[in-house]
Amino acid sequence: MSRDFARLFDLVRPAQWRGGLIFASPHSGRDYPDWFLAESQLELRVLRSSEDAFVDRLIEPAVAQGAVVLSARVPRSVVDLNRADDEIDPRVVEGGVPGRTSTRVMSGLGVVPRVVGQGREIRRLPLSRAEAARRITAFWHPYHAVLAGLMNEAVARFGRAVLIDVHSMPRAALSHLPGQRPELVLGDRNGVSAEPAVSAAVAAAAVGAGFRIRANSPFAGAHVVTAYGRPSARRHAVQIEIDRTLYMDEEAIVPHHGFDRFAARFAGLIARLPPALSAIDAGTAADRDRPDLAAE
Repeated sequence: MSRDFARLFDLVRPAQWRGGLIFASPHSGRDYPDWFLAESQLELRVLRSSEDAFVDRLIEPAVAQGAVVLSARVPRSVVDLNRADDEIDPRVVEGGVPGRTSTRVMSGLGVVPRVVGQGREIRRLPLSRAEAARRITAFWHPYHAVLAGLMNEAVARFGRAVLIDVHSMPRAALSHLPGQRPELVLGDRNGVSAEPAVSAAVAAAAVGAGFRIRANSPFAGAHVVTAYGRPSARRHAVQIEIDRTLYMDEEAIVPHHGFDRFAARFAGLIARLPPALSAIDAGTAADRDRPDLAAE
């Protein structure tokens, strides 16, 4: 365990795990070490703007519904757990460093972020290669070792794993959409990270809980669902993005007066998901046991 944090993440197991269901929040960490605050040129409130603040609280009811819950404590501005460990912005590291690049990474949102929202630079100076590597080794790898282990365990015990990776999105991310804006955006990499029946079960649970939803736009999912969603291997991953203005004040980064009401609605979505996934299993079993009429 790292010397920088008392805990890197919170892992809570239910009394009885149901159907290999896992809820995770990789961006809700808010334990900022003193050394990180000292090197930053931004005040804490600005650094916190990159958090999926309070999502860890929103997914807590999943434990009572038989899901394992994994929530990061390391802040996203220290290390981004929803990036691959080689997605390194060359401007983060002295002299640059080879890594996987993309528009997102080059904009400063790699595994070791250079900026928070609105392009605000975290540090005045780049990190040494050794320090960037230390952060990835100390903070990124332990979280993903646990998540990979949970996926493997779920497949071994239940024949499948279903990962629900939960995030929050700024209201501004939806400003370009016409008409009534969605409250949740569900992402499965346009059908790549989960079987259609699993994605449909998540969507049905959301609609049943009264949410307006949209699929894969503007967020289809990033590293977590890409890395862990392998439907052919019975590993399914769906991302949920929540409009954070539904439950918090974006500027002050505090729950607002509607937090409890929203949390109850989201708990309703969570409660609907295990039965919806069980219905998939029942349907699959029925199809398997059905006589082959063509053979007759």
